[in-house]
Amino acid sequence: MPSQQGSPTVRRLRLGQELRLLRERRALTGAKAARELGWSASKVSRIEAAKTMPSSDDVKALASLYRVDVEKLEELFGLLRDAEQRGWWEDYEDALPEEYTRFLGLEAEAIHQRNWEPQAVPGLLQTEDYAREVILATRGIARITHSGVRSRVEARLDRQQRVLHRPNPCKMSVVLDEAALMRRFGEPSVMRAQMEHLLEISLLAHVSVHVLPLESLHPVNTGAFIHLKFSAFDDVVYLEQLYTAHFVEDLERVAGYESAFDHMQSEALDEAESRVLIQRKAMQWRS
Repeated sequence: MPSQQGSPTVRRLRLGQELRLLRERRALTGAKAARELGWSASKVSRIEAAKTMPSSDDVKALASLYRVDVEKLEELFGLLRDAEQRGWWEDYEDALPEEYTRFLGLEAEAIHQRNWEPQAVPGLLQTEDYAREVILATRGIARITHSGVRSRVEARLDRQQRVLHRPNPCKMSVVLDEAALMRRFGEPSVMRAQMEHLLEISLLAHVSVHVLPLESLHPVNTGAFIHLKFSAFDDVVYLEQLYTAHFVEDLERVAGYESAFDHMQSEALDEAESRVLIQRKAMQWRS
């Protein structure tokens, strides 16, 4: 992968994945490997699940147990060095939920993201004013401070630059429910500017925006989700609720979300028709 897309989050997952595969090739259970090293079984499990960062001595001990060659050991140390780097999102970790920062780390190395959004314009496509109003809408419920609102807006704008406008950006496919274009956040002028911005972003070569009109049959009863695809890592689906978020990593369930997105995209307007509808909404927000 291009170095500018390198993500310490993905490197941690890759390192854990590689160590698990090496263990399995030696026909060792996690508990057996832990006993051989004098560790707890949970330590091996947490390292493989990328919930604990191993030390260089840990990696060396595991590599010795699994009898890896020098070339493979260097590869493991390379992943460890990359995993120890800071991601841009860590500058905002005090203001952002933990699961969301993990999502940002995964997104940084995705080659394609597919986003279904029934309620609001997705964060990557938001204007600064619209983003602020969306965050303020949940401030009283989620108890976000004034500085927290500011940090979240800054993080959202930073994310846009690093994802949409980076060299070799990932492909982004969005399906929006028409209701997301009608639900007001802020003054009508904020909504009008957001519609105009959405039109502009939809013209980027790597971005496709489809709108599912209200008169269409809603083919899938689900909330918002983002499906991330990688070149050398299994797909992941991100689901976000009011207070929590979680990842779907089971391949069968991920495939279900992929089918759901394909179905909704097939029922939505094509890109040109979607732009006409968005333009119409922009004009309505002028009145």
